[in-house]
Amino acid sequence: MSEIQRLRNIVFRLRAPDGCPWDQEQTHQSLARCLVEETSEVLEAIDDEDFELMEEELGDLLLQVVMHACLAEEVGSFDLEDVARGINEKLIRRHPHVFGEESEKVDSTSEVLDRWEMIKAAEKKEASGEDESGPPKLFKDLPPRLPALLLAHDVYKRSLKAGLDEAGDWDEAKVELSLVGLNEEGAGKLLFEIVAACRKADIDPESALRKFASGQARALEGLASPDR
Repeated sequence: MSEIQRLRNIVFRLRAPDGCPWDQEQTHQSLARCLVEETSEVLEAIDDEDFELMEEELGDLLLQVVMHACLAEEVGSFDLEDVARGINEKLIRRHPHVFGEESEKVDSTSEVLDRWEMIKAAEKKEASGEDESGPPKLFKDLPPRLPALLLAHDVYKRSLKAGLDEAGDWDEAKVELSLVGLNEEGAGKLLFEIVAACRKADIDPESALRKFASGQARALEGLASPDR
């Protein structure tokens, strides 16, 4: 028996009528906070480059995946094998340059990412029944619950890729200037100081950045449309 299968069996034992009262009470919704916390602890181990701790924290994160799969299996929605099958098929489908014909080969990371996004967009259109002839949406598939910093990062990255960086409501010259001599420690210090200033001004920095980044995405989406 594989250790993954053993973990699944342990979770089902915990969920059994004579199992653990806490595990018996859990739902997808009640476990959502645990998923966020365990992800944060994995990220902390990565930041610290603590591989022993990372192994442990990845196990805790894996438990969350298995728990959700077991809950779904109990009601006949899907099981852990379905989860693994789905990601296996997706990886093969989105890497034709590895698993496809020789003509599909690419040479650079940027080409890989471009193709990944194209395949992903086509999959979503097929799944939703959207008209594939319609114009692509630059920011439509951004995950709605991304932390504000990740959301801003992705909005800016997509703006650059679409050649819309000069159309954004920010000073591109200052962005370029800020790169001079910038390192990870300096960037962390600047971000910390901004958070501290927001607190003194009674501003929620997460909300402020999310609102600004979302507004930029809406404005730039209009500029990116072929109908403009």
